[in-house]
Formats: sequence, structure tokens, C-alpha cells
Amino acid sequence: MKIAVLPGDGIGTEIVAEAVKVLNALDLPFEMETALVGGVAYEAYGHPLPEATLKLAKEADAVLFGAVGDWKYDTLDRPLRPEQAILGLRKNLGLFANFRPAICYKQLVGASSLKPELIAGLDILIIRELTGDIYFGQPRGRRVATDGHFPGAQEAFDTMRYSRPEIERIAHVAFQAARKRSKRVTSVDKANVLETFQFWRDVVTEVSLQYPDVELDHMYVDNAAMQLVRAPKKFDVLVTGNLFGDILSDEAAMLTGSIGMLPSASLNASNQGLYEPSHGSAPDIAGKGIANPLATILSAAMMLRFSLNQEAAAQRIETAVKQVLAQGLRTADIFSEGTTRVSTLEMGAAVVKAL
Repeated sequence: MKIAVLPGDGIGTEIVAEAVKVLNALDLPFEMETALVGGVAYEAYGHPLPEATLKLAKEADAVLFGAVGDWKYDTLDRPLRPEQAILGLRKNLGLFANFRPAICYKQLVGASSLKPELIAGLDILIIRELTGDIYFGQPRGRRVATDGHFPGAQEAFDTMRYSRPEIERIAHVAFQAARKRSKRVTSVDKANVLETFQFWRDVVTEVSLQYPDVELDHMYVDNAAMQLVRAPKKFDVLVTGNLFGDILSDEAAMLTGSIGMLPSASLNASNQGLYEPSHGSAPDIAGKGIANPLATILSAAMMLRFSLNQEAAAQRIETAVKQVLAQGLRTADIFSEGTTRVSTLEMGAAVVKAL
């Protein structure tokens, strides 16, 4: 089982190191190879996604990814910014399906900004289409406007677009995931305004006919954003496009108390995947030893489940995380009175010990 380990920038190196320790504690036949990605890769090679890193990722069964980005790179031309590395990996590996579970562990109910009764027992799954939509649509750029409210003025433009096959394949992923859960799918769109998402709604509805055992409802994205903080437990599986999914998944992450607890998986058609925490590189706390490694460790569990066919090992990691939380150990982001504050290293070591 070959794993490409790409720690990236900021706290990425710290949290990935702990996930690697956890994987090594399982005593499974892993072959792990590390490479530079993001800002550190730009510093070393002049590009955030060097050819050698991309080659390694393509040859691996799975990619364990940290985080990329730092404010000091914000002045670079867009193709050279660290964030382009993750977009390049998604495109080159065909990672079209992003799984973002939002689970509220009972020990962390008090860490959420919402009332405990709203989020106790929360377990929802957001499935985000990852390689289409306005992020990749062409044409895009800047020009002088020839029409609109201010002809002759400079303007910028992006293109939102989805093809039928793109919508069909992500819809199938959502319905199949729902069959393993509570058999409910909410498709999130903006069909009342955008032609792209009227088409999305039509195609998802057609695909749903192949899953008569799964209940489907549709919701506008603005209403979905509101319902996520009003009554989040009404959802089971949400499926949506790239832009809306980007926003809603971060909102859902904070329902649980900390984005530092939320793993994610991005899969292609052959279940090769990239696994990363839902949070960013957090350069403001990098090197301080206070970052929460649990999202990355839980991402490694998802990697074992989806790409490496090691369900028992995945469950071992998830159980170990629950045991550590039950012991009252907390990194700074989830610390509260009556619990024990620990460092990044100490949290990783506790999970290894629980294993």
C-alpha cells in the first residue's frame, strides 16, 4: 500500500507527522514517501506542484495531505500560489468527489457555539463535486466591458458550468453513500436564479429514480446555510456543487466545535484518494505545537477505509480518537474548563497509546 505523504506548509508538517506515527503504529505493510508541495515546493523548485510530487501522487494508492498556503505568497502570480497545488492534484488525479463528514463527538458538545440540544448526536455527510463549477469553468479572466452597467470599465469574469456526466457521477456517489446511512439525500442548488443549477436539479432528480429506496429533497443554498445552524440534525447526506460545497462544508465543520476535528476525503472513479484535514495551514500558529492533529489522524482513517480497504484499521483509529477525548485530553482549539490541555505531539502520542 503506497502512500504519498505531502505535509505542505504551516501546521501541515506538524499534524501530518502525528498521523504518520498513528499509521506506523498499526503495523500494516505501508510504503510511505514524502514530497514537497505548496509554498515550500515553490521555494525549492519554483512551483507549488513540482513534476516529481505530481508523479509520486499519481503512482500512490492514496495521498495524505497536510495544508498549503501562507500570507507571504499572496503577492505571487495566481498560477504560482500554494493553493494551486491542491487544485492541480484534484485535476490531475480526477478527484471529483469530496467527502466531508461533520460529526459531533459527545465529549465535545460543549465546544460548539450552538445549543447542545441542536448538535448532540450530529452526524451528517457533505458530498461536494470537486472538479467542475466556477473554479474550473472557462472562459475566465479580465477585460474591458462592452455592455452591462458600466461599459468601458474594467471587469473580471468566471464561468459556472456543469455537464450531465459530472452531475450524474456525483449524484450516484451521494445516493450510494446515503444507502449506507439513513437513506436521505438533500441536493443543494440555486435553481431559482442560475441556469447551471436548474440543470443540476433536473439531472439529480433523474438519477434519483434509480434509487427508489433513498428519499431526495432539494434545497436552495441560502436556505441550506440557514438550516445548518437552525436544525442541522435534519440532514443526512448533502450533495452540492464545488462553490456551494466549499462554503457549506466549512459551516458544517464549525457546528462540531472546531474545524480541527474534521477530516475529508477526495476520491476519483477508482477510489484513489487525497485525504486532508478540512482546515488550512494556519501560519499564525505554525511551530507553536498547539495545532490539533485529530482531523488529520481521522483523515488517515478515511484513507484506510476508502482507498486501502482496511476497514478494521480505520475503526481502530476512530475508536482510539474517541478514547482520547473521553480521557479529557484537548488541544487548544477544543480546550474547556475541566479538561487537560495538551500539545500537538502529546495528542498524537495519546492516540498511538490508545491504539
